[in-house]
Amino acid sequence: MCPEVRESKPGACPSCGMALEPDVPVATTRTEYTCPMHPEIVRAEPGACPICGMALEPRTVTAAAEENSELRDMTRRFWVGVALTAPLLLIAMGGMFWPHAFMRALNGLPLSLPWMEFALSTPVVLWCGLPFFQRFWTSLVNRSPNMFTLIGLGTGVAYIYSVVATVAPQIFPQSLRGMGGYPDVYFEAAAAITTLVLLGQVMELRARSRTSAAIRALLDLSPKTARLVCTDGTEKDISLEQVKPNDHLRVRPGEKVPVDGVVLEGSSAVDESMITGESIPVEKSPSSQVIGATINTTGSFVMRAERVGAETLLARIVQLVGQAQRSRAPIQRLADRLAAWFVPTVVAVAAVTFIAWFLFGPQPRLAHALVNAVAVLIIACPCALGLATPMAIMVGTGRGAHAGVLIKNAEALETLEKVDTLVVDKTGTLTEGKPKLVSMTATQPDGELLRLAASLEKASEHPLASAIVKAATERGLTLSNPTEFMYALGKGIQGTVDGKRVAIGNASLMSEIGMSEIGAVNIPTSSADTGTSLIVAVDGKYAGTVTVSDPIKPSAPDAIRDLKRQGIHIVMLTGDSRATAAAIAQQLGLEQNDFEAEVLPERKSEVIRKLQQQGRVVAMAGDGINDAPALAQANVGIAMGTGTDVAMESAGITLVKGDLSGILRARKLSQATIRNIRQNLFFAFIYNAIGVPIAAGVLYPIFGLLLSPIFAAAAMSFSSVSVITNALRLRHVKL
Repeated sequence: MCPEVRESKPGACPSCGMALEPDVPVATTRTEYTCPMHPEIVRAEPGACPICGMALEPRTVTAAAEENSELRDMTRRFWVGVALTAPLLLIAMGGMFWPHAFMRALNGLPLSLPWMEFALSTPVVLWCGLPFFQRFWTSLVNRSPNMFTLIGLGTGVAYIYSVVATVAPQIFPQSLRGMGGYPDVYFEAAAAITTLVLLGQVMELRARSRTSAAIRALLDLSPKTARLVCTDGTEKDISLEQVKPNDHLRVRPGEKVPVDGVVLEGSSAVDESMITGESIPVEKSPSSQVIGATINTTGSFVMRAERVGAETLLARIVQLVGQAQRSRAPIQRLADRLAAWFVPTVVAVAAVTFIAWFLFGPQPRLAHALVNAVAVLIIACPCALGLATPMAIMVGTGRGAHAGVLIKNAEALETLEKVDTLVVDKTGTLTEGKPKLVSMTATQPDGELLRLAASLEKASEHPLASAIVKAATERGLTLSNPTEFMYALGKGIQGTVDGKRVAIGNASLMSEIGMSEIGAVNIPTSSADTGTSLIVAVDGKYAGTVTVSDPIKPSAPDAIRDLKRQGIHIVMLTGDSRATAAAIAQQLGLEQNDFEAEVLPERKSEVIRKLQQQGRVVAMAGDGINDAPALAQANVGIAMGTGTDVAMESAGITLVKGDLSGILRARKLSQATIRNIRQNLFFAFIYNAIGVPIAAGVLYPIFGLLLSPIFAAAAMSFSSVSVITNALRLRHVKL
């Protein structure tokens, strides 16, 4: 009954007494979890990916930092592993460096040395390492070998061998038994490997949670409340969820703009840097658009809410960033192909290592064969290989969002680096897309001429008419309502304003109304440099001209010049006449063969297709509905955030500010991200390339060096940490 009454809690309406209802429908949302490496895997609950074994992540990030149950569990298992592995290593080292003294100290204990190691290592391997064995089994069931296949084989073989050697030492030949009648056991290796892998998992999970911080930071930009201006003039604070379209909201100095909308009254300067990347506050006045979550710096204004909830620009940015972080870049297919044969190859190398040491190695041969085979399995774990691409993509897309560059998918981010040709739509991309009154000549006071012209243009729907009306409104002129309005197709308009017969149009219309001065004065009709000139006649006499133009964006010439310096060929497409297109091309520093004029929407796609047939990698930048087919045809579509939703849906990259300089930022981000991925792949392979031969024992015949499985596990974890740390550097890349 009283929609202006809004309360944060249930109760009764203070005006009519009726029970309050929820302002927005109550909906239950179910969190879904997906794998960062395999986004096609979607589960209703947390768990591990059946393909690669990595922990699943929530698909939707909330503003509040949620507790990571996987990280909490792995951290608990890690610290238990540390507590039990530390004395286990101490025992193993004591038996190695001080065997006689150590054995004498243990003589009074109820358990022998192997049984003590068994007691300490069993909880570490079987409980702390349980998630690894579960993922090992899943990899076998799904026939999808991964890093946990190697970890499960390595630690499992070392532990089972040690258990058998402890429980039934008599089955081993006398030559393999040491002091106390037991063969060498490797409980400490199995426990230490498990603990080190847990450490790597903890560090990885923490780093991956930091990548979602980009989305969380964006979500956190939104204010929690808005100040509603009620119909009776009173004001009250309401929660952001209660704001509806067409609500009038007051934004005071220092406050955040609650939702997307338009200024109704007042003026201010709004800091939009967190959305557009532009550091200079933007002046706002009545009719100016404002973006939710931006900061009002100086004055106070009242705005009308237009987009709320999931429809706001900020919400759409969050959706795009999340979608991009779950997408896969083409370069990742290389890592996928390598991983497909990498694990079976490593298992084969480990088998060959075991056989070679067992047949040709020094005594005890079985022990040497087992230790070296396990070391090969552990150091070759492809964890870093799997992290190389998705980590860089997640961090890179988050960095782009803070710079006003929204990446829709990872393929667009990778392809942009290879682009050598940029096709640019003129209107709304190179130019403002909104005609403005740029000059006026009059035989009477300018204000009166503009008032009469704008009063008549109020009845017209032509884009040029809105520019004239806006200019009159900005000057504070009072407009009249026209009568006897008539529109002549291709010529202009005429009507009566305050008893005066007013006509606006070209020379053809002036001839029709019998304007006497048509041949006596120098009347411009149109100019490619200055825009379109319209003749104004009052009561059949020449009164002046008004010139309307769509100005070039201030940043466009510099952006075009910088792109050309990078070796990118620029092609401008426009539906304007060739004379207008040539003038704009000249102002932008483009050659005569670098543009096409009078281009229909379907022709834009043909131009791009022709360039692609020449072997060029083409990016298309546009903002309108008619640009959507061309954006989809291009190798990379770049939409202006100031344009239409259709254009943004068709493009792989969106520039929030709608500024061509954003292409330079997007290209720098693409280059930095792909360079980072290549570095990550190098880190992933260099450890394996160096470590696997050493683990197999190639240095033993020359230097007598062997790689302990414990050091192999440390090297494997360090390779993953190197990849994660390198990817996180993208958060600070300068764009």
